[in-house]
Amino acid sequence: MKSKRYENLTAASCGAVNPTVNKVIRKNAFCIAILGAVFVCCFLFSFMIGVFPVKPGELVHTLVYRLLNRAQDWSAQVNAVVFNVRLPRVAAAAMIGAGLSAAGVCYQSLFINPLASPDILGSSAGAGFGAALAIMSGASYFMISASAFLFGLSAVLAAVLISSSARSNPTLSLVLSGIMLGSLFSSATAFLKLTADQTNVLPAITYWLMGSLAGIRTADLALAAPPIALGLAVLFLCRVPLNLMTQGEDEARSMGVNTRLVRAAVIAGATIVSAACVSISGMIGWVGLVIPHFARMMAGSDNRVLLPASMLLGASYLLVVDNIARTISTSEVPIGILTSFIGAPFFVYLILNRGNRI
Repeated sequence: MKSKRYENLTAASCGAVNPTVNKVIRKNAFCIAILGAVFVCCFLFSFMIGVFPVKPGELVHTLVYRLLNRAQDWSAQVNAVVFNVRLPRVAAAAMIGAGLSAAGVCYQSLFINPLASPDILGSSAGAGFGAALAIMSGASYFMISASAFLFGLSAVLAAVLISSSARSNPTLSLVLSGIMLGSLFSSATAFLKLTADQTNVLPAITYWLMGSLAGIRTADLALAAPPIALGLAVLFLCRVPLNLMTQGEDEARSMGVNTRLVRAAVIAGATIVSAACVSISGMIGWVGLVIPHFARMMAGSDNRVLLPASMLLGASYLLVVDNIARTISTSEVPIGILTSFIGAPFFVYLILNRGNRI
């Protein structure tokens, strides 16, 4: 017998005329519109603040002229700051915030675990080890990002291979394998830091592991954007099946969901997104864990709405945090430190006030 939730989802997706469903649709559309407006405001505001402030009129003029592909008649300095310095960083912050939040939402739905985050299967720890290994080898910035991306994928692939050979619950085996591999890669990274040159190499590894968007360039966006877009597309295709899998895999299979295929697609998509994000930004924690909970408070648990809501909220959140990181002091604070300082108290708030509904 099909669940009431499944009937509502089916009716909504088929466009059935139902006052309750229509009311929910209007509420969700309003929520997405508000979050979209907040994101646009954060995105534009991020161009205006910094060591060299840009006035709103200067920003609008510069952006309009670039969109119209007309000759620049504004200050060359403003043009350089907006497009060469801040555009890569602002775009990266939005892309990484959206990607990590989307991966967190899908992992929490897949594993039916409110504590699931993008690094639950060891992708972040693997990426950290790959970056540290490349830094010790004296590799270029591009090779450091590529090594982090490949080791992040390899960590999750190893977790999948280990869990596929286990005889216990496949989901539990996968999570435990990811935790084990994450710990293994973290220990390996610690060993590399222990043996690294303390003058140049060790500070570089430590700073990378803290997470920062200070060195983001257009080439980094070109490297990370395709895999992030691919992973997000896969996650979007899995939104409705994920709704059904939150009721349990047995019930989802009884409704015709290929749970093995959905699980593989979600893990692949979320891993690609997470590894690509970490490869250009370093370790940025709490975004994929906390933001989905706040988005769920605003948009509900339907992944068709929750996923885009989390992406918009995560992008806005990381833009704001990055703005704080580059203006709070004369020397920039690594963004990974700030996300921990901000994310941990918020999560405590969620536990104390909504603990029975997290």
